[in-house]
Amino acid sequence: MRKGLKLTDILVTIVVSIGFGILYKLWGPLYYAVKPFGLHVDQLIYGMWFIAATVAFLIIRKPGVALLAEIAASSGEFLMGSEFGIEVLVYGIVQGVFAEIILMAFRYKRTDLMVISLAGISSCIGSLILDFYKGYIGDLETWNLALYIGFRFIGAILFTGVLAIMINKALERTGVTSLLRPGSKDDFDALNQ
Repeated sequence: MRKGLKLTDILVTIVVSIGFGILYKLWGPLYYAVKPFGLHVDQLIYGMWFIAATVAFLIIRKPGVALLAEIAASSGEFLMGSEFGIEVLVYGIVQGVFAEIILMAFRYKRTDLMVISLAGISSCIGSLILDFYKGYIGDLETWNLALYIGFRFIGAILFTGVLAIMINKALERTGVTSLLRPGSKDDFDALNQ
């Protein structure tokens, strides 16, 4: 059932991810618009930059999709003139790898809110590692760093977990996702009755 990616899987993942890349580009100004509110409110919406991995995985449900999705989304954002420059590609790769690690740990079989949220949190951890490396957050006081990280984790759960599941359920109601996944044993049994 979960053999390698087919051309259709790759193309659907890229198309979905380019859509998210456009959204990512539009999200940048919103991110900067909420920064003046202080107390790291901007981190509550940071999770949007992890969502391509989880939505694409929920649609395709195969190994490698989360990584491919984040690379494609960050490439789309970069090509549209991201204010973050080429570093957006590095973040995309790291966030995709970290999401993939969680999905792999569950053998790509679980798509419930907990696992999808954990994939988002893992992407979040990857982004935080890069932020520490770049010096963005290393000088924050302990309480301020805890707030920063806590809010980013909450944003990751809200966007890559809750919102991704909602998007997938909406797509499933349309029947689109059934066109991309092989039928289950129950589906075949129902045909034979």
